[in-house]
Amino acid sequence: MCADARIAVTVDSKAAVSLLKELREVTADEHGAQRLAWTPMWLKAREWFLSKLSDLPVEHHYDAAGNSWTTLSGASEKTLILGSHLDSVPNGGWLDGCLGVVAALSVLRRISHEFDGKPPVTIRLVDWADEEGARFGRSLFGSSAFAGTHSIEADRSRTDANGIHLEDALAQCGVAIDRIGDAQQERANASSYLELHIEQGPVLEQMALPLAAVLGTKGVERHAITFHGQEAHSGSTPMTARRDALAAAAKLALEIRTIAKKHPDAVCTMGSVKTYPGIVTAVVGRCEATLDQRDLDAGVLATMYREAQEKSVKFAEEEGCTVEWSRIWNIAPEPFHPTLIELCEEVIRETTGASHRMPSGPLHDAAEVSRAGIPTVMMFVQSLKGISHNRIEDTREDHLALAIAAFDRLASKTIDWIRAS
Repeated sequence: MCADARIAVTVDSKAAVSLLKELREVTADEHGAQRLAWTPMWLKAREWFLSKLSDLPVEHHYDAAGNSWTTLSGASEKTLILGSHLDSVPNGGWLDGCLGVVAALSVLRRISHEFDGKPPVTIRLVDWADEEGARFGRSLFGSSAFAGTHSIEADRSRTDANGIHLEDALAQCGVAIDRIGDAQQERANASSYLELHIEQGPVLEQMALPLAAVLGTKGVERHAITFHGQEAHSGSTPMTARRDALAAAAKLALEIRTIAKKHPDAVCTMGSVKTYPGIVTAVVGRCEATLDQRDLDAGVLATMYREAQEKSVKFAEEEGCTVEWSRIWNIAPEPFHPTLIELCEEVIRETTGASHRMPSGPLHDAAEVSRAGIPTVMMFVQSLKGISHNRIEDTREDHLALAIAAFDRLASKTIDWIRAS
């Protein structure tokens, strides 16, 4: 159908919200969503998704890493990818991940109807496998395989709480762990990637804004820090004679807040502290803590890391202790594509009258896609009370409708951008 003759079609946001509620009924209980990756309930969610494709002129397949691909072939092989993930954490919320998949399906359906099944570029919908990593501790499994940043040997021996190996769980779902790198073949002709997601934090609600363009995902520096002091009797050891490892750690726990507040979007979290011998009648001789630091700017992240190290040494000396650091994990910041960020802001203004840019603290599949060199952007919609990974996770339905409508406009503008590039 030629452009002049086609009938304008709008995305059905109301139907999309109804689908989200239907998925909740199918895959949740009184404790929340139970779509844990590589489990029967997750497979049930995927079967539910496939049932929604029957009236569309699409091809569907699973790649070597278990990612689900739905393809609407276009006049050009240049491809716009839309997606997110259907898996959830245990007792999770009804929107995390699945909003992006359902919104993408609604947009794909609109595009198919508008262009009579043959859009100007190819449209692909992806449901990434195991974004959450909730069962085996390996987040972004499918998208990292797609991007080529996976590590098969490190993942092979991972086990869940019941001692089941990741390799065996994958095999039960038809995925051979030695072949997951073949998922990189899906990158052929990829011209851009768009993802809609709930914010999972309180910023947009505090600003009274429904939507935001996401600048990128923050980098992470995650370390284990151990302060060594001297165990001693709590009753007989004078305060001036103590070498209290917890005292040094406590000083650092407060100092990281000062370090983070120097930068508008930075966060630092000491999320775990263990003391030894861990009894009320002994001065702490050893204190093990964890530190998580995040920012979108690599320079800021490096500065915060250095400052925290310097302060830990200072506080250890003040308390007559020593300190050791060991890296748990780190990942570089991943800024999204500047042109797509501008397009995202533009459609948010057109849809709501106001726009906002913000980084993402949580990691997302979109960052892995971006690392593969594919122009990428995310759109956030407000989360009520900033709560996610919890059964009370929620977003106003009018905001969901706005988000889906804005995401649809973003897809259209991105198609035009792909055609012009």
